[in-house]
Amino acid sequence: MQTSLPEAFLQTATGKAADNILRNCVHCGFCNATCPTYQLTGDELDGPRGRIYLMKQALEGQPPSTRTQLHLDRCLTCRACETTCPSGVDYHTLLDIGREYIEPRVRRPLLQRLRRRLLRLVLTSPRRFTPLLRVAQGLRPVLPASLGRSIPARVPGGHAVSGRALPRTMLLLDGCVQPALAPQINRATRRVLAALGINAVIPKGSGCCGALSHHLTATQEARGFMKTNIDAWWPVIEAGAEAIVISASGCAPTVKDYGRLLADEPAYADRAARVSELARDLSEVISAEQPAASLKRRASGNKIAFHSPCSLQHGQQITGIVEELLVQSGYTLVPVADAHLCCGSAGTYSMLQPALAGQLRSNKLRALQAEQASAIVTANIGCLTHMAGHARVPVQHWIELLEPLFTEAP
Repeated sequence: MQTSLPEAFLQTATGKAADNILRNCVHCGFCNATCPTYQLTGDELDGPRGRIYLMKQALEGQPPSTRTQLHLDRCLTCRACETTCPSGVDYHTLLDIGREYIEPRVRRPLLQRLRRRLLRLVLTSPRRFTPLLRVAQGLRPVLPASLGRSIPARVPGGHAVSGRALPRTMLLLDGCVQPALAPQINRATRRVLAALGINAVIPKGSGCCGALSHHLTATQEARGFMKTNIDAWWPVIEAGAEAIVISASGCAPTVKDYGRLLADEPAYADRAARVSELARDLSEVISAEQPAASLKRRASGNKIAFHSPCSLQHGQQITGIVEELLVQSGYTLVPVADAHLCCGSAGTYSMLQPALAGQLRSNKLRALQAEQASAIVTANIGCLTHMAGHARVPVQHWIELLEPLFTEAP
């Protein structure tokens, strides 16, 4: 693709990156074939190729409009287009650049600004989110069914993780909403890691990975979360932590990208790069420990449907690992049509684009439930929460299924 970005912009690191990415695009349109929003709307501007043109025009100096902003907002950032692209276009990086460039140039309506600010204020802070969630859960029985099913039921407390000394240490990202929505996920994660001789440490002060603010174009706020995590993790890293384990696949691409996102921060660049090197999706850690030899018993062969989140299969390019872990553990996986397509959760997307997100969820649940599986299993808290209230069967994180096989007596 030919470009004519302003010379002053080309002299910046951001401008050079944008120009290189744009020039890699060959207009082939293969990306549209796997883009969830293009499949729903049929609008070229709701596909990656059209969005690339919109960003190119804006970066070249054509004033962006609310229409430009709308089509970029409709992007799920699922990165299925990157998996499909034969030219290796780094679409998500260009999208970051385009959104950050356009945001201050197109003023959003007041209600939009307030909604986005409120989401950032509440969802990134367990101190704010947890009490609000508990109130909503308390009201759930008296709310209309259509509203009540969007509020996840409260999960009862479980057994604490053993405090015994273990020979190895890894950091564990606790996250922002997962501790309140599904505390059993990291509890199961810590118990499985403990069974493998690994102590999973959650340092005080660590929290939100920064992905939510980053995707809502609150760049400095996102960097603040990243720096806070690095500061909290660094003493444990210096003491020999082997990895940073992330059980929510939606957080992992961002943590793995800390090195790039903070490359221009002299005080953090080197440490951020080290954090990116250590970041591991939970599936990578468990598979590397050869869990089949550690299982105390095997599952009974129940049929389950695995939903691979976009953040796992496209964002991290991890495919087949969780599926193999489940099969090794004794579960039977049913086939799922269009497994590459997004469920519509995509962080705050389900709240900001509810119509498109609802259509994508309906399509995804139809595919996941087609073979009469006894449960739906996923790897991300956002996908789990988005689907759970609308599914006919339980929706769980895959580590919940493995945990009893590691920790209960044969």
